[in-house]
Parts: sequence; C-alpha cells; structure tokens
Amino acid sequence: MASYKFAKVPTSGERIEYRAGSLHVPDKPIVPFIEGDGTGPDIWRASVRVFDAAVEKSYGGQRKIQWMEIFAGEKAFKQFNDWLPQETVDACAEFRVSIKGPLTTPVGGGIRSLNVTLRQVLDLYACIRPVRWFEGVGAPVKEPGKLNVTIFRENTEDVYAGIEWNAGSPEATKLREFIARELKKEMRENSAIGIKPMSEFGSKRLVKMALDYAVKNRLPSLTLVHKGNIMKFTEGAFRDWGYEVAKTQFGGTDIDKGPWQKLPNGTVVKDAIADAMFQQLLLRPDEYSVIATPNLNGDYLSDAAAAQVGGLGIAPGGNVGDGVAVFEATHGTAPKYANLDKINPGSVILSGVMMLEYMGWNEAAQLIVRGLENAIKSKKVTYDLARQMPGATEISTSAFGDQIIAGMR
Repeated sequence: MASYKFAKVPTSGERIEYRAGSLHVPDKPIVPFIEGDGTGPDIWRASVRVFDAAVEKSYGGQRKIQWMEIFAGEKAFKQFNDWLPQETVDACAEFRVSIKGPLTTPVGGGIRSLNVTLRQVLDLYACIRPVRWFEGVGAPVKEPGKLNVTIFRENTEDVYAGIEWNAGSPEATKLREFIARELKKEMRENSAIGIKPMSEFGSKRLVKMALDYAVKNRLPSLTLVHKGNIMKFTEGAFRDWGYEVAKTQFGGTDIDKGPWQKLPNGTVVKDAIADAMFQQLLLRPDEYSVIATPNLNGDYLSDAAAAQVGGLGIAPGGNVGDGVAVFEATHGTAPKYANLDKINPGSVILSGVMMLEYMGWNEAAQLIVRGLENAIKSKKVTYDLARQMPGATEISTSAFGDQIIAGMR
C-alpha cells in the first residue's frame, strides 16, 4: 500500500483488486473521492448521503463503502500548495475506483486541466457518457424520451494529447519551416500549430470497449462518429479501424457489401459524419444507442445530447481504463453558487450510479435511479430543473438529496 501524507486511509476497508481482467470488489471497499471546487462540497455532501442510503437499503449493512478523501484543485492548492498531489494519482491507481466533483480548469494560460491530467496519467482511455431523459424534466425538444444513448469518447489522443505551440513561437516557426521544406505543405506565417495524433492502438481499444458494452447490453446499434470526409488519415482511420475491430474481434459481416456490419447478436455497426450526427440526434435520436468517437467529437456530442434531456445537471460521466476508473460530474464548478446549497447534485449522483454498476453493485445503482425518478415526479427539485418544470417547487441541494432518498422504494 502506498504512503499517504495528506489523505487518511480508512482502517476498516479493503482495496478493490483487478485480476485476470476482472474487478474484485470486497464488501467494504475503500473508495477515494475528491469533493471538487466551487459547488463541489455542497454537491458531495448530498451525493454521499444518497450513495450510503442506497447501499444500506440494498444490502442491509453487509456492504458499505469506506470513503477516503483525496485532494485536487483549489482545496489541494490552498492546503498543500499543489493542484494535483502525486499521492492523489497514486490513490486512484491503488484503490482502482474513485469519484470526483468538478475541478477548476483555467482557460488559456495557467495550470493544465486537472481532469485531463488524471485521465492521461491513469490511462483512462474511455470517457463514457450515458444520456437519457427522466420523465418530468423540462426539455427543449418535443420528444426527449426518444434519446437514450451512451457515448464512448476516446480520452487520451486527438486534442487531448495537448501537442501545440503558440503563434510566433520559435517552435511553431521551426515546425512550419520544416513542414514547408521537407513535406511541401504550406501554412501562413505566425500560425499557431497543433498536432492531432490518433493511433490504431488507441482507436481500436476504445471501439472494443464500446462494442463490448453494446453486445453485453444487447443494444441495437453502435455508430462510429468521425469527420473522415475531411480528415481522412486521422478521423477516417478511426472509422476504418472501428469497422476492423467489429469484423475481426466480434464477427461482424458486411451489410449490402459494407461498410455497415451486423454482429452475430444482431447489433448493427454503422458510421456517421460528425456534423450530420448533431442533426440525427435531434431528428432521429431513437436510431442511436451507442456512439464511439474520437475525443473532440465526443465532447461536443455528449454535451449537446445532455441539453436535449434537461442539461448537464443530470448528465453523468465515467473515465475508464483497464481496471481503473474515475467517475465525475460533467459540469463545471459554478463558483458563484458555492456554499449556497443550491446546485443540482444529479450529475455526481448519476456518476455514482455508473460507479456502483462498474463495481457490480447493481441493486444499489437501480435504487438510486428509482429514487431520482420519484424525486423528479414529486416536482420538488433544484432550481435548474424547477425553472423548466411548470408547477415545480424549488428546493436546496441537500433537500433534493433527501427527496431522492425518500424516493428509494
């Protein structure tokens, strides 16, 4: 076990282990958490009560999560003068499954995104975003219930590789001159330059995880979303590698000479151009059940899909690698609402549902979903939902947690 200077390891819990490709979860697992910046503490206080109540109601004390606070973001910087202490990364790796609230990410200069850093150093190569509608939530589309999609977004390459140089910098100038001289490709002087790496290895393992999910859950389709009509050797290669995985590892056979394929279980593997996909999700959302996509496309699509069903307040997310996962709120820190007990905790709570499912504690996960559904039906909700629901009563973050617990039946 690693040595921890800032965090305190619970004495009564056990580590989750990963052996022979499978997660092994004890009855009293130690689960690290980062409460998050801004509204993070308010959200976490409500969320952890929901998690504990669901586990208690489901297993009658036989199972219990032993929570271990670890530090990142503003709290870590103020207390330890370090935005992301190495021991926080070590804890996520050692204990295998963790959950976090939103963390500060400055635009432009300053520290690099802590979220991105965690994903990369832990090789959490899949950002998984299930998006569905909860009955009663106000939505900007006529039939939000038709959208029920899980998006698998590659998490370590494409724009997240972070390879870029400032306009006018010596590095950008040198690279532009090299490209012009050696590769005969011209670009304007004083251009900022970014490199978009997408590998066969990274693309294939992401698509495999998405296909495993589609097959396991007997879902009708998986769609490879790309911009391969323009970026033929990066986005286009992602598409081709995806079809290759479907054929060689899942037994896909061509439909009408391809490129669409059908797997032996009936799942159809297809593809769509990224910009067209936005229209498709609005007009024909029920034709899509799983999406696999490179990083930037998945970023746009997952937020746009969440907007169709009520917003990021009820949009969960998980960053998953091989035997390591960090589940997280998908929204920002909303600092102006910090300590006001006002923000919707739904994103972290539903991310906790994903976490419990990943651990195999499906009974507790289902109980939380039922509690949230009943809380929304009661129309006693936080302000972001109340303003979209005629006749709703606005309640606080903590009260909404109480409402979810009361709805667990």
